[in-house]
Amino acid sequence: MIEPGGYIRDIFNKPVGTPVEAYGWVKTRRDSKGVSFIQLNDGSAFQDLQVVVDAGTIPEEALSQATTGACLRVSGALVDSPGSGQAVELKATGIHVYGAADPATYPLQKKGHTMEFLREIAHLRTRSNTFGAVFRVRNALSFAVHKFFQERGFLYVTTPIITTSDAEGAGAMFGVSTLDLMNLPRTPQGGIDHAQDFFGKKASLTVSGQLEAEIFALAFSNVYTFGPTFRAENSNTPRHLAEFWMIEPEMAFCDLDGNRKLAEAFLKYIIAHVLDQCAADLEFFNKRIDNTVLETLEHVAGSDFGHVSYTEAIRILEQSGRDWEFPVRWGVDLQAEHERYLTEETFKKPVIVTDYPREIKAFYMRLNDDEKTVRAMDVLAPRIGEIIGGSQREERHDVLRDKIRAQGLPEEHYWWYLELRKYGTAPHAGFGLGLERMLMYLTGMKNIRDVIPFPRTPGYAEF
Repeated sequence: MIEPGGYIRDIFNKPVGTPVEAYGWVKTRRDSKGVSFIQLNDGSAFQDLQVVVDAGTIPEEALSQATTGACLRVSGALVDSPGSGQAVELKATGIHVYGAADPATYPLQKKGHTMEFLREIAHLRTRSNTFGAVFRVRNALSFAVHKFFQERGFLYVTTPIITTSDAEGAGAMFGVSTLDLMNLPRTPQGGIDHAQDFFGKKASLTVSGQLEAEIFALAFSNVYTFGPTFRAENSNTPRHLAEFWMIEPEMAFCDLDGNRKLAEAFLKYIIAHVLDQCAADLEFFNKRIDNTVLETLEHVAGSDFGHVSYTEAIRILEQSGRDWEFPVRWGVDLQAEHERYLTEETFKKPVIVTDYPREIKAFYMRLNDDEKTVRAMDVLAPRIGEIIGGSQREERHDVLRDKIRAQGLPEEHYWWYLELRKYGTAPHAGFGLGLERMLMYLTGMKNIRDVIPFPRTPGYAEF
């Protein structure tokens, strides 16, 4: 195990002359005039550690195996580096090869690889520059999420992955069953008899932890859940996954305005944290993936977000003179082209749109007095559009019950959710942020499959 202070990122901060042991995998190796140069990386930093091996100092058997893809322990001392971009390099006096690799067949050669090819070798793509940077940013972002909420006294809640209720009322859920698919038990009416299944009823993988988080918010005031969620949509777009991670805070004694302010503070905080902790990785994305990454992130972190009602946003779009691919009228949901116009051309900064028509939003959102709109909000950001969705929740028992019935949802599945409105109900609100969608924004990566370790999409569940 690498001890604290022993990672390559720490070695770069040690003075010349310090004896060190470095561990990692060989990115590249080149030989020139009696000296070998090995680029070593342990994943802790974007920059590789250059190892210099003079001829005759290392047994030939070890040196011959220290090729691209091999795993090494290198001992030696730090010396000044004459090369640009690095202050020190490691003068090797010993090399131990943990695992050799055939350089002729090793898939990660020193050349450009397509993202599609790298997805096929997800067991090795983490050693590439791009994916090393992606997953360091993912780590920093995940830490920032917990840090933000813990600093504000929120309770971390782990909500169930297996559920018997549909939080979105959309029905695109993966079933969970132990029934024999070749010999399914049937009810007298011919349907599947879920009473004989493992849970005694129909169960699915969750699409959201929100409903369960509301249980805890109505006991602990401020809570958040951060875990995997699942959608069984047959979609192959670059923005959809079947399995992804959601961050969902839920706050009691909070209205839509408080929800909006927390979402703005949250986005600014996590962006600022990643800018501070992952500067080299973000520089790489800005140079190699999208040259607007740093400018956009710094702009968002330093902006006061705009605020507009859905009705006013529709008016702005209708008066824009644009020939929209998706026509604009009151009652339709905003599309990416509309969201980007509002953020990039109208407000020129992030904007929060509130009070959407009730027909296009979920059953649990609080009905406004006009009975046409609900207290929903979407946070829109330049370059990507919607990045956060949330609402004030409907805390009135009878109104919530009537909305469940009106949408044709099975009321018995939500008995406990309704009971929360009978016993000590309180105004409460919350929002959801998809971790992978946020990672796309931070890195400029164009396909959501490239910001999660092992993507799950229709027809694909490798690794």
